[in-house]
Amino acid sequence: MFDLVRVSRTKNRLGGVTIFHQEPKSLLTRNYSCSITLVVFPAMKSPSHRLGDLQLRILQSLWDRPDSSVAEVHTELKPERDLAYTTVATMLRKMETRGLVTHREQGRSFLYRALVAAEDVSRSVGRHLVDRLSAGSLTEAVSHLLTSREVSRDELDQLEKLIKEAKRRAQ
Repeated sequence: MFDLVRVSRTKNRLGGVTIFHQEPKSLLTRNYSCSITLVVFPAMKSPSHRLGDLQLRILQSLWDRPDSSVAEVHTELKPERDLAYTTVATMLRKMETRGLVTHREQGRSFLYRALVAAEDVSRSVGRHLVDRLSAGSLTEAVSHLLTSREVSRDELDQLEKLIKEAKRRAQ
């Protein structure tokens, strides 16, 4: 589960064990204040963002209009969903705890901004969809999409271009 590189253990003055290591740049590190002072996690290509429908819709609102107040996000969501103002405020606070959004104070208002890029969320959702519905098989996922809905000739041409580009990158 953990990927440690060149680990050496020494006892410190207080009798606790300190672990020293030298990690490659491809690993992420996090410090913990416990008996193991450094835990190393393998780096992921991009973080996984598991979002509910409301969270995704709030992020879309913030991507379109960064630095939005709770009232502005609530107003934008109002035509689609009959949500209480406090529901939107609570969701933004929870999303901030998860590192999805941040805020700054302006007067008596908090202005929220997305911390995750739309492309990262899209990539994560796509990966999750392929993993969940097609057991990780991209071929099976594309086949399912092509047979479960109408696809225009233009869309097929675009898919062919994407496949050609992917083949060039794979060489």
